[in-house]
Order: sequence, then C-alpha cells, then structure tokens
Amino acid sequence: MRWAEAEYAGWGRAVRATGRLARPERASALAAIMADAPAPAIGANRSYGDAALNDGGRAVLTTRLDRICGFDRDAGVIEAEAGVRLGDLLDAVAPHGWLPPVLPGTGHATLGGAVAMDVHGKNHHRDGSFGQHLDGLTLIQPGGTAVEVRPDTPLFAATVGGLGQTGAIERVRLRLTRTKGEVMIVTERRVPDWDAHLAALDGAAAPYTVGWIDATATGAALGRGIVEEGATGAGLVPPPRPARRVPLDAPGFALAPPVVRAFNAAYWRRVPASGRTVVRPLADFFFPLDRIGDWNRLYGRRGFHQFQCVVPTDRAPALRAMLEEVARSGLASPLAVLKRLGPGRAGTMSFPMEGWTLAVDLRNTPEAVRLAERLEAAAATAGGRIYLAKDALASGATIRAMYPAHAEWAAAADAADPDRTLVTDMVRRLGLRP
Repeated sequence: MRWAEAEYAGWGRAVRATGRLARPERASALAAIMADAPAPAIGANRSYGDAALNDGGRAVLTTRLDRICGFDRDAGVIEAEAGVRLGDLLDAVAPHGWLPPVLPGTGHATLGGAVAMDVHGKNHHRDGSFGQHLDGLTLIQPGGTAVEVRPDTPLFAATVGGLGQTGAIERVRLRLTRTKGEVMIVTERRVPDWDAHLAALDGAAAPYTVGWIDATATGAALGRGIVEEGATGAGLVPPPRPARRVPLDAPGFALAPPVVRAFNAAYWRRVPASGRTVVRPLADFFFPLDRIGDWNRLYGRRGFHQFQCVVPTDRAPALRAMLEEVARSGLASPLAVLKRLGPGRAGTMSFPMEGWTLAVDLRNTPEAVRLAERLEAAAATAGGRIYLAKDALASGATIRAMYPAHAEWAAAADAADPDRTLVTDMVRRLGLRP
C-alpha cells in the first residue's frame, strides 16, 4: 500500500495535521494495512475539529471503498462499504422509494463516519440516531482480523459513536426508511423570539424539523429565526439550484459583525410573515450547504470552530443564556441551528440526549476561543454535553464528565486496540484513553 505525506485539516480548518495517508481501494488492502501498520480510519475527514487528525502519524482515508454490496429493494436493507458518501447513498435508494433513516447536514460524510460519530439529523426527535438503524457492521481490527459486529453487543456499543477506536469500519448494513416520493414538502415560518422558537419546534408534527436561529439578535428579538418542517412527498422534482464554489479564502471583513447582522436580518425576512410552503429536491433539504463548494473558506485562512452542545429539556433556560452571550459577543456567523432531540442513541459515547441542541459557527479568533470555553462551562453546569464531531477546543476533564459511560468505552477500546495504534489527536487531547 502506498503512503503519501500530506497536510490535512478538519472541515473547520482551524486545526491541522501532517502525516502519511493511505487510500485503499479494496477491503483486502484495508485489511493488509490493519495487519501490517494499523492506523485510524478517517473517512472523508468531514469532522470539524481534530477527531479525524493524527498529526505526525498515519491515517487511512476510506473514500475509495465506496461500493454498494447489496440492496434488498423489498425489505429496504442495504449493505455498503464504509467510504460510500451519504449523498450518493441517498441518490441510489430514493428512486426505489427509500431513504437513509438518518441524515446529517452534509452528504459528503461517509457511512463509516456516520457510524463512528453516531450522527443525528432533523428527525432525531422521532427516529433517533444513525446507529439505531444498523443491522450490523464489519470491523477490521488491528492485526487484520475482520469481525462481524451485531447490535446489542458491547463491541457494537463501543464502535457506534466510538471515534474509530475499536477498528476500521469496512462495511455497514443499514435499514432504510420508506419515502413518499423524491421531493420534500417544506413549510417555513418566521418566529419572533426564543420562546416562540422552542414552542414551534416542540409542537411540530412533521417528521423532519429544524430551526435556523439569528445568533446576532438581542433583546426582545433574542432567538428569532425560521422553523422548517419537512415531509417527503410525490411530485415534479424542481430543477437543482446552480452549484457554486468559494474560490478563495474570504477576507476578515466578510464576516464582520455589521455584515453578519445585516445578512441575518435579510435572511429572516426572506420568509413571509404568514409563512410559506415550498417543494425542494431531497438533497437541497437535507444538505443545504453542499450546494456551495468549499463554503468553509468563507471564514478565511484561519478557519472556524463550531460549538454544539445539547442540554436536557428542562434546562432550556441555560441554552437561552448561552445564546444571549453569543449574541452579545458579536462573534456569531450566519450559521446557527436549534433542534429538538429525542432520547435515542446507540453507543456509549454517542452525543444525543433528550433535550435541545444549539450549534453556532465562530470564526477562529482568540475571542471566539475564550467564548467557546465559557459556553463549554455553561453546558457542563446545565448537565449537557458537547458534540465531538464538531469539537476542537473542549477540555478533557469536562468531556469525560459529560459522557458518564466513558470509562466503559475506554476499556472496550483498549481491549480492541491494546497497542493504541488508532489513537487520534482528539483522543490524545481529551485524554479519552488514558
């Protein structure tokens, strides 16, 4: 297997690594790597922070392991290699009346990455996390041994949401969900403030709901935004909107506070006060930012951090206080999302808990780093937790306390990888396998 020296980064581009990368094209090549020179598998490297970095070491990009191995169109079960991108999976199954059961905000994430982070989507309040829809997976552990991992086993619980620390995921068996058609019927409505935003999300009857939140609004307008409720439907698929690409790193003034405030105000008003219903292609609803190639360059050369936490349902006031601090700081970008989560999670280190989750993008500055530290402390005090797929800043002690099954997971990871060949920069930074 050919290894190539490269510099690479998380999607946020705020943290980087240099090391040797391999891109196997066959499961046999992946097994050979894990037998001879085990290294963490990093999928398409779409985690925002350092979860998929191994500075100074080796890592395995699995994006060329992208074959669909079997598809039962009657039962709605698909088996595919770990490098299949979720957007490509959606395109493959939707014409046959099926959808992946859980989709995060980007179609560029891989199946293996979705398992390793136990991702959630706009339907978590109803359908839980990605790992809850698996029939099983094939894991290649250090030493090259392929292990079939079934749900309701300790190894499954340690692997789903387990940051790739139990082995390289080679293939995944996934139960799909029925779709009524190849379009999304989406109802959009403006909400004027925090309380109205929570009430609209809590009372939504649609299978998919999400709130865009104006993280610059203060005072009586704090928490204003747009709530989207979506359901699949049949009808003429609208033509896709033209794809665009950010050609270079944006200058610092592009996200200056006055610019962001003006953009957010205009974006909020784009939806009529009475609301509206629109028809969108599936991918436009599930992966709205994928239409803008390299959108992470909008944050400039230094990149950005995303802070995402979840707090229990009865601690919503704590989340409101966090949003208030973000709004006062003047550091927010146009990208801020509020969602209602249900109780579903599949792994011992899975992020979701029943409650409210807020995600806010912050341009990488010293002030933003200090703000993220304060938000981390507030989330911990509220009994919440931080999403490791997005993190590059949290402290190890805080994270270990936020994930009460951490010690159980660490023991399972050490049993699967006793020589600690799969440790990544995040695992080292947070002391997750001490």
